Amino acid sequence: MSGPDFHYPRRRTVRRRAPLRNRRAARSNLWLAPVMAVVFLAALATFQRFPGETDAISAPVATLFAGGEGVAARDALSARFSFCHSGGGRNCVVDGDTFWFAGDKYRIADIDTPETHPARCAEEAALGDAATSRLHAWLNAGAFSMESAGRDVDRYGRKLRIVMRDGESVGSVLVADGLARPWEGRRRPWCESQF
Repeated sequence: MSGPDFHYPRRRTVRRRAPLRNRRAARSNLWLAPVMAVVFLAALATFQRFPGETDAISAPVATLFAGGEGVAARDALSARFSFCHSGGGRNCVVDGDTFWFAGDKYRIADIDTPETHPARCAEEAALGDAATSRLHAWLNAGAFSMESAGRDVDRYGRKLRIVMRDGESVGSVLVADGLARPWEGRRRPWCESQF
């Protein structure tokens, strides 16, 4: 039958559902939203203002991510330190005021410790070894931060930094232990015969 009054039956459009594996994949990512919300809230909590401190959010972003060398980067650095036996290193202690960290050589700027390479007398050698061991133990005791000391590097190319933990300088710890002197702008002898 065909003719002007005849209409073919209308074909029904059937919506096909997505294959089951696609629906499962879409549902399996739903857990990501609450996890991201928790991460975001944790990040906000990290930047809360602590009494007596400046707001970390107002600090320049470059300072926050400058490898721990800024006021806002509080005790965020850590590594497992060994002793430097020869030449440079990655994470090792040279002597009581010098160490390698992440491939850079640092000099603790606020102290002077006895020399160990070479020591000028037996007393200096003993104090230098004790200062080296104390610095080694302190660096391995937990996270720390480094602050600028004014000048960036010394004449030997070492980065000059004040090394801190919980607001206290490792230099003040070594001075209190009798293993260092506060830095006075120049080295003084550690041997009795050189005074």
